[in-house]
Amino acid sequence: MATTKFKGTDVELLGNEVKVGDKAPEVTVVNSDGLGDVVVGGAQGVKQLIIVVPSLDTAVCAAETRNFNTKVAKLNGVKTTVVSMDLPFASGRFCAAEGIDNLTVASDFRNKEFAKAYGVLLGGSVLAGVTCRAIFAVDAKGIVTYKEIVPEITEEPNYDAAIAAVK
Repeated sequence: MATTKFKGTDVELLGNEVKVGDKAPEVTVVNSDGLGDVVVGGAQGVKQLIIVVPSLDTAVCAAETRNFNTKVAKLNGVKTTVVSMDLPFASGRFCAAEGIDNLTVASDFRNKEFAKAYGVLLGGSVLAGVTCRAIFAVDAKGIVTYKEIVPEITEEPNYDAAIAAVK
């Protein structure tokens, strides 16, 4: 059983654990800009950086999204998507207010298909039903080349390692 921590307490991760070397599951999530479909994972012919956050309505998730928005602006040929359980309307307001325009912000709110397919759905805790904090890098052929499940949900990920994984 995979786990992470929330304020020092172990939290079970539900779903299929995806590992480096696995084929990245192809999943459709909802774009915060217009409620359209966004496909993440699978072989898309470009590298992908999939950033998973619990909710943009927290200081750490907001800071992480702002930081990645700046960092990925310098990358070419990398499709970057932030996935949360936030409603697309709230995500859209966040993006507009924060000037998030170098990456796609999407939601897995409908059926938690992404969270289950990637094994990032939080189980029995006060945060049950949202995602943990994680990063997946996927190559153009759809293979996971990097994975970070942030050990403590309240902390930011290793930005440098994630960016290096898609360079």
